[in-house]
Amino acid sequence: MKEPISRYFQMGTLTWMSFPSLSTLEAVKRVAADEYFTAVEVRSCRDDAEREEVRRVLEQAHLTVYYGAHPDLLSMKLNPNAVDEAERQRAETFLKHAVDEASYLGARGMAFLAGKWEEKTKERAYSQLLKTTIQVCRYAEEKGLKVELELFDHDVDKAVLMGPASYGAAFAADVRRQCGNFGLLADLSHMPLTRETAREVIPAIRPYLTHLHFGNAVTKPGCPGYGDKHPRMGFPGSCNDVPELLDFLQVLKEEGFFREEDPLPMSMEVTVMDGESEDAVLAGTKRAFNRAWALL
Repeated sequence: MKEPISRYFQMGTLTWMSFPSLSTLEAVKRVAADEYFTAVEVRSCRDDAEREEVRRVLEQAHLTVYYGAHPDLLSMKLNPNAVDEAERQRAETFLKHAVDEASYLGARGMAFLAGKWEEKTKERAYSQLLKTTIQVCRYAEEKGLKVELELFDHDVDKAVLMGPASYGAAFAADVRRQCGNFGLLADLSHMPLTRETAREVIPAIRPYLTHLHFGNAVTKPGCPGYGDKHPRMGFPGSCNDVPELLDFLQVLKEEGFFREEDPLPMSMEVTVMDGESEDAVLAGTKRAFNRAWALL
């Protein structure tokens, strides 16, 4: 492509993945100073003082902001589709607080993931997740925010309820019947873990796709980086590099997602393995993406 990526997508990165050693504030400062990015994804702040400073930096940086509730949901072991109603309500309350923080930071949307998948309770869990999502969407709508559910694996690492694309699409259709501010987040790094490709996932969820991530995964048990670890592009024994990025972009173009009037956010979800440099991995991710873009 001759045109810059910013014509068609809001290029971003996940601060907690690109800079795992830094606080939210310091990570935001690093992204804000990098003109490669037109978007940024942030997580929770540690206190009111940091939250206020993060907000100030974001206001200055001319970045489109998105908020990820994933790290806290996982660390706090909250389950939005818990069969136990009290447990489900705790997750719903947390997600509403996440919407509040996202709104305060100027985010356009708040993304989250489903809770654990179990075969014996999957139908009840589906209903519980639907209940949580609708309540959070209605709350977010009052603040002008989107709510996005990211599709993960359901039997490898995160093992959550919403994994394969067809299941995610059915769920999104059910939510959209009541909430227009809901969408799905597709991640190239999760597709090998659900045994799918971009050519299967993107068309399946096309009506509901509002957000994109790209990264990498290792699917062979016992190998370094196995599971949902998001190693750098081209990591030894991994699934994704320039050819897969190119195919990802080609599918998005074919499916009509090169929309200069309404560009989707597309964020790097790549992090460091032991002994690696945050700066080197981030720069390498840009190089891989730039090469795929140039070949498109």
